[in-house]
Amino acid sequence: MAKNQSAEKPNKPAKKDKNKKPNIFVRMGRKLKETFSELKNVTWPSFGKALKATGVVLVVVLIFTVLVTCVNVGFTELLGLMTKWGT
Repeated sequence: MAKNQSAEKPNKPAKKDKNKKPNIFVRMGRKLKETFSELKNVTWPSFGKALKATGVVLVVVLIFTVLVTCVNVGFTELLGLMTKWGT
């Protein structure tokens, strides 16, 4: 009976807590792996489509630049009239 008691192993500690986060390097590695696997599934546009989209973006930016500049000049002139009028 004494042999049975010594032969029994003490209770092992429970496995690692599953709610515990892995360290930062493991998480970064997983995220990089997921990112590259998603990039393999991306449908990339053709050169022509990319060129057209770039052109559209440049035209829209140019239009808004002209619009904002006109509004800025208008407000500057208005402010100049108001300050000259007040003196």
